[in-house]
Amino acid sequence: MRTAIIGGGAAGFFLAINLKELAPEMEVTILERSQRPLSKVKVSGGGRCNCTNSFARVGDLSAVYPRGHRLLKRLLKQFSHEDAYDWFERHGVRLVIQDDDCVFPASQDSQTIIDCFLREAHRHQISIRTGVKVNSLDDVQDYDFVAVCTGGSPRAEGLQWLADAGHEIVQPVPSLFTLSIADRSFCDLMGLVVEGATVMIPSTKFRSEGALLITHWGVSGPAILKLSSYAARHISDHAYQVPLSINWTGQRESVVMEVLQTIRAQHPQKQVQSIRPYGLQQRLWEYLLTKTLAGRAQNRWEQLSQKDLNRLTNALTNDAYQTSGRAAFRDEFVTCGGVALSGVNPSTMESRHIPNLYFAGEVLDIDGITGGFNFQAAWTTAYAVAHAIAENRHPI
Repeated sequence: MRTAIIGGGAAGFFLAINLKELAPEMEVTILERSQRPLSKVKVSGGGRCNCTNSFARVGDLSAVYPRGHRLLKRLLKQFSHEDAYDWFERHGVRLVIQDDDCVFPASQDSQTIIDCFLREAHRHQISIRTGVKVNSLDDVQDYDFVAVCTGGSPRAEGLQWLADAGHEIVQPVPSLFTLSIADRSFCDLMGLVVEGATVMIPSTKFRSEGALLITHWGVSGPAILKLSSYAARHISDHAYQVPLSINWTGQRESVVMEVLQTIRAQHPQKQVQSIRPYGLQQRLWEYLLTKTLAGRAQNRWEQLSQKDLNRLTNALTNDAYQTSGRAAFRDEFVTCGGVALSGVNPSTMESRHIPNLYFAGEVLDIDGITGGFNFQAAWTTAYAVAHAIAENRHPI
């Protein structure tokens, strides 16, 4: 029996290795269009490879998988994050869990994951053919099973060959990205990180919380990356130019107003700029004061009117900007969209249109927020396919 795996990335290698472990007699070939398999693994997580997450603070999968959470809820029972952790440890990759629940190789080097995959592929005599582009299912008709693990495609044209085979393609658009803001005075705050900020797109349900980083082009950090994932299609539909509201405190307006009133009552003689609520960095506090009080930042707190406090509260909880574009998140590229989940069997990931054709990884309309969730989706779907092929070794 022969299996062709199209795509030599994370999902492709994981599928190939697990298939050989489950069905040692299976002849497995990885077909990779580039000359360098696992190149995305190499640059992921800033070169450290955030290979999964502890899921310790995940109460609802939809919070970390904006698309595909229902399918993954089913598949994670078959191969969970605990299973992934154990798998890597058993295969010689020691892992560590960070305080933010992200899981990395203890070596802090993605090459450790790559070396593991290549070593296991060699041990199981998995054939790896590079420089091979599959343009049609006719190119792999000599195989008994075919698994498509080509990853996310930046354009629908890259998935046309699957559409031609009868599969519905959900228009792919970028998912993890940072946002540009064409406000020079704001970007002059570059380098500042505000923990526990809340960001949202006004008049929508899209919002997220976390650390926010001000960059020389706009905003980044976990809060923005999560928002870009939740609102990927909405932001794309608006050409990456959307209103953005930042709550620097993460607190409700009424709570922030009460804090400011307390400061005014307790420190009436102090200069406004000398007392920073919520421990805001001095540069950010002075920037917000300039926006709201103009040249009165050196005034005493007792000189602030209720109207001034209202403006300050609004600046702290509803600081409004207009985005002017997007930027990629480091060297990573994640998409939402791909092969529609309605076209695959949710238990086996087999095509509903073509027997013995399977899908795993980001080629599917599944994507997660940053934090190791996309790799976990790759491991989980790849394992499900490996198990399904191993169970179905006698195609009709």
